[in-house]
Parts: sequence; structure tokens; C-alpha cells
Amino acid sequence: MALKSSNKVDTNTYEVEVTVDSATFTEACKSAFMKQRKSIQLPGFRKGKATQGMVEKMYGEGAFYEEALEIVYPEAVQSAIDEAALRIVDQPFDLDVSVMSKAEGVEMKFKVTTYPEVKLGDYKGLKAEMLSVDVSDEDVDNELKTLQDRNSRLVTVEDRAAEMGDSVELDFEGFVDGVAFDGGKGENYPLELGTGAFIPGFEEQVAGHKSEEEFDVNVTFPEEYQEDLAGKEAVFKCKIHEIKHKELPELDDDFAKDVSEFDTLDELKEDIKKQISERKETEAKNDFENKLLELVIENIEAEIPDCMFDQKVDEMVQDYAYRLQMQGLDLSTYLQYLGQDMDQFKAQFEEGAKKQVKVSLALEAIINAENLEATEDEISAEVDKLAEQYSMEADQIRAAVPAEQIAQDVKTRKAVDLIVEAAVKA
Repeated sequence: MALKSSNKVDTNTYEVEVTVDSATFTEACKSAFMKQRKSIQLPGFRKGKATQGMVEKMYGEGAFYEEALEIVYPEAVQSAIDEAALRIVDQPFDLDVSVMSKAEGVEMKFKVTTYPEVKLGDYKGLKAEMLSVDVSDEDVDNELKTLQDRNSRLVTVEDRAAEMGDSVELDFEGFVDGVAFDGGKGENYPLELGTGAFIPGFEEQVAGHKSEEEFDVNVTFPEEYQEDLAGKEAVFKCKIHEIKHKELPELDDDFAKDVSEFDTLDELKEDIKKQISERKETEAKNDFENKLLELVIENIEAEIPDCMFDQKVDEMVQDYAYRLQMQGLDLSTYLQYLGQDMDQFKAQFEEGAKKQVKVSLALEAIINAENLEATEDEISAEVDKLAEQYSMEADQIRAAVPAEQIAQDVKTRKAVDLIVEAAVKA
């Protein structure tokens, strides 16, 4: 097997010609026969007893050519691509076989899509705004209120009507033009008033009514609601069975002791402030990096093959499907629930996929331009970090993740750090 020629015929497209010698192809024909021999039956012979020569005499010398081509094709193509030093990003296409025989071997040509050439623009001295990391008293109070709400308890109310913020247990049945509609009925349904869980206007009309009271709620379905109900007026027959009021604990030292390892409320507030500060610093750092990377990819010049975007979309969909599977769901059922087909679902990932591909191309170009390398110590540190992150042993990480990938991740991080360190905070 040998490369005959490699010629650029279009942007990111090469046409490659390769030959397979007669001896190799003849051996492939023999292998193709051996794979099929047990199922071959010729007149006068028991199944599996006919020789290769007999079969070829009856059906022609080319009886096994197609399967033999499938045998030699992968190695021939890969060998030619390696010899031509091409970095391809998709499967070969437009295969054309001009010669195929035992006597002459195989001559074929095909096209491949190659990794795009990337011309870097400015990536040093970029200017972006850094988010504030200041923590206000309001930030701490809001976090404290969330903690307070999380530790609240519901107390049954008997002497007043429901108010916004209360939780009610109610029966309801919806009617459009006097006819009940599917999905519009519930019994002993728990609802927190004010969360916006129901149709706009519904919860506000439940408020003001007492336990065991029967009443009507009049609403209009939003225009973007499901097609058979969109924009229609509806009446819900309702009855409240129970009203519960959220009782919040006092914000004092006892509260701090109950919800944390601290003895005083002041200590708890200081810890909350510290946590918010750390979170804001991380968010600001990530936001700053993202803004800089946006500027970097705006400055690059590259004609990127569509297949690279399509592959990234497929990766993102597969990752989403895997995460659904971990929750006990399959993607097809999830799509039915959303009322979407696969093309509609994929469309949601297109913008993110394009950005990821462009960022990856830009960072690799920077790695090459700056001759960034990953030392053994840096690779070991990355392995240790991954081991801690996934609660695994370092040897397990090394066995699961190729060393080249870990090294590439290190170099990519260096490229990002280089951009950030050279940037100007607006």
C-alpha cells in the first residue's frame, strides 16, 4: 500500500490517490472468501466445501472484490493520510476506485476534509471589564434569608383567608366553554401562592379564600401555551382544603447554632460573606476569561468546515443524553415530553458548539505560536487534580485518560492564562 499523490483541491479539502499492490489485494480476496466459505453452496457440493477457485470460476474472478476492498480500505486510507501528513476532521468521501483486480491491485482516490488553517489576530493586551467582587450587606442578608427560608416550617392556618406566600392544598378543575379539558384537574394539590407555578392570575385569585370555600378562578391562557388552549378563557372550579403559613425562625445566635458550626449569628454572617466573596471571585474570573476569549475568536481568520460544528453538536447532545440517563431518563422520551424532534433539539446547541470549536482552534494556534509545552511535573499535577475531583487514584486517571489529552489540557490552560495575564481590566 502506498500514497500515489495528495493535492489540495479546495479550502480544507485534499484529494488523495493511493495504491494497493496485487499481492496484498489477492490476500484480501482470500480472506474475504474464508469469511464467507461456510455459507457458500455450489451445485454438486455441500455447503462450505467449494474452493475459492470454484466460486470464482462460476461467478467470476471479482466475486470477492467488494469485500476484499473493505478489508484493505481502512489501512490503505490511514496509511496514505499519515504519509501525506494530513490532519483530517471527518471521514473520507467521494471514493473513486479506478483499478481493482488481483493482477493489478487497487488504485483509488478519495477526498478528505482537513483541519483549518487559523490566522491569529490580537490575543495579548486585550481589554475587558472585570465584574465587581465586593460583597454588600444586602448580599449577606439575602443569603441569610434563603437559609432562613430553607429552615422554615409550615403551620396550618384556620382563622383567616389564604395570602400570597401561603401554601394551600386545593382541588381544581378547568373548563373552556363549559367543557372540562385534559390535564386541567387536580385533587389535594399542594401550591405555594406567589411562585408563579400556575397560569398568570390563578394564584392571585386563590388568595383571599378560606379553607373549605368553593370558588371560581377566571383566567386566560397565554398565547404561547399549548396549541389547543392558547389564548382561550377558562374557568377553574376550586376548593381549598388547607392553608399553611410559612413560619420563619428568628435570626439569632440559636439559629446560627442550629444551621451551622458557629455559635453566634455574627460568626455565621462572616462565613456567609466569605463564601459569597469566593463565589464572586470565581464568577468574575470566569466571566473575564470568557470575555477575553470572545475577543480572541473575533480576531481570528479561519474557514472552518461545517463538519467540525456538526461533530461538536453531536458531542454535546451525547453528553446531554448521558446526563439524562444518569437521572433515569432516555433522550427520546425527553424529546417527546418537550414536543421536539432531534433536529429542533440539536439546533439549541449550534451557537454554543460554534463558539467552542472557534475557541479550541484559537487556543491551539496560540499554543503553537508561543511554543507552549507541558512538563512532566505539570502533567502529574493535573492528574492529581483530576484524581481528587473524581475521587479516584492517580493510576486510575492515567489508565482512563490518554497522556496526550492531559498534556493538551495543560497547554490549553497555559494559553488561557497567557491571554488573561496579558489583558487589561477595563
